[in-house]
Amino acid sequence: MAIAKAERLMNLALCLLGTRRPLSKRELRDSIEAYVEASRPGQGAAGSDDSFNRMFERDKDDLRELGLVIETVESLDGEVGYLARRDSNRLPPITLDAEEAAALGLAAKVWQQARLAGAASGALQKLRAAGLPEDVDPYEAHSALEPRIPVHEAAFEPLMLACRDRRPVVFDYRKANAAQPEVRHVEPWALECWRGHWYLAGFDSDRGAERVFRLSRITGKVRSRAARFTAPVPDVVTVRETVASWAGETADRSALIRLRTGAGYPLRAKATAVRELGDGWDELEIPYGHGLDAWLVEFGPDVVVLEPAELRADVVDRLRAVAKG
Repeated sequence: MAIAKAERLMNLALCLLGTRRPLSKRELRDSIEAYVEASRPGQGAAGSDDSFNRMFERDKDDLRELGLVIETVESLDGEVGYLARRDSNRLPPITLDAEEAAALGLAAKVWQQARLAGAASGALQKLRAAGLPEDVDPYEAHSALEPRIPVHEAAFEPLMLACRDRRPVVFDYRKANAAQPEVRHVEPWALECWRGHWYLAGFDSDRGAERVFRLSRITGKVRSRAARFTAPVPDVVTVRETVASWAGETADRSALIRLRTGAGYPLRAKATAVRELGDGWDELEIPYGHGLDAWLVEFGPDVVVLEPAELRADVVDRLRAVAKG
């Protein structure tokens, strides 16, 4: 069985690499003997179709896991095809010194979690085959710290794959000041972890502009779409800078707030001036930029906005939306 599957995967890879145009499922089904066998009537036409579809999807996922870049292309008549371009699947010789290998090993340790441990381990195996020094143990401890990046959102894995494969997605998204989620059509570019939260940067097709989405606000499943990107992907997607600017990091004004004593340490760290008011409250002057209202809402009853008036109104509107939801 293992030999048969390896042969089937090899034949599928050769078909995808050898074509100059996208091949449909039907064409691949007729070109590979194992698929022809799986499609022969045994449980009726529907049963044979289901058997082939399951086998093809598993094989496609296995090839992608092995590192083959498979593109999904939709033709003008709506038919979906697949191909693996040679220029996308050709790598130059890889040579790594001990320091570079150690850095990659440390990065791989970050992903030693249930969903990503296999991918990290597989990547290191491929690096060994490509020239990773044999005397370097990528998992050797290099310090007393164990790096970890938390991934709790169910949307992370499908979005990570969509970014890799350049596939548009659809998901329901609830903004911080909204009581109900709304459908968003996005061409995903990159994922970024910032302040312990994951964010997606991409092109919002409905709004015709770049947007950043916090993964914890995505509700339900992320659905992939068989379509091409309509907007160019930037060479460098500065998700961190964009999120920081939305969270008030690039502020050009100041805001005055009251903060409960012993609370809101992130706000205290940003404060340019602090004055004790007594009765368990302090007065802080903090930088004010786009998105500060959303950040202040997270501190709940420990924060009262004094000025400017528009910031106070925005915070009140967000709190009312949360109360209604």
